[in-house]
Amino acid sequence: MVSKNDIKRIKQLEQKKYRQREGLFVAEGPKVVGDLLRCGYQPTILFATSEWNDKSAFFDTKHSGNQLRTEIITNEELQKLSFLQHPQQVLAVFPIPQQSFPEPKGLCLALDGVQDPGNLGTIIRIADWFGIKNIYCSTDSADAWNPKVIQATMGSIARVNIYYCDLSIILCQTTLPVYGTLLDGNDLYQEELSTEGIIVMGNEGNGISQPIRKLINKKLLIPSYSHDDTAESLNVAIATAITCAEFRRRK
Repeated sequence: MVSKNDIKRIKQLEQKKYRQREGLFVAEGPKVVGDLLRCGYQPTILFATSEWNDKSAFFDTKHSGNQLRTEIITNEELQKLSFLQHPQQVLAVFPIPQQSFPEPKGLCLALDGVQDPGNLGTIIRIADWFGIKNIYCSTDSADAWNPKVIQATMGSIARVNIYYCDLSIILCQTTLPVYGTLLDGNDLYQEELSTEGIIVMGNEGNGISQPIRKLINKKLLIPSYSHDDTAESLNVAIATAITCAEFRRRK
């Protein structure tokens, strides 16, 4: 049964200050919750309708630890807990992973002030698709554990590591090439690309900030093929997908 305290506690996790204080985040829906479970994430609380429970092997001994609270609830009760307009059978609360900060290697993404939760979630999903395991975010980027971000990842948050840091330190210390998409860059499709490197993507309105721009040693441009008046710029998530696709195509 869902109590008023349950509703209050879960609704509070929509706010960053409560997520940080509790060290918890909320995931919803069979796809997102299922991917997190399959990747070894252990929830502290799980609410599900009987429909989800009948389809899932979650209640096997693998996920029946003493510290886990599980509840079979009605659709009406799930509606009271959910952040979604149309709740999807299951809602779970997970601990935010505490990860050691790794030195960048392979192909990585760095996000400089990406603030829209939908964009961040989509970029995490893109990274997962192209086999990019690590994303380094500036401290003014959107919080990856925001419920809107979690849902936009469609489960990819389970397979991609997110780190918040001072990007200037990371980019100054790395021995990898640092790529960035800029209007004065070289054509992405003509430029030589490495199999390793850090790809920097900037803020939705202002692009890559000046301090970070100075640390980019490989400037790239996604060319426009329109001969008429065209869009002023690309959405940051779309630009990320185009850039990552070209890096992987070269590989």
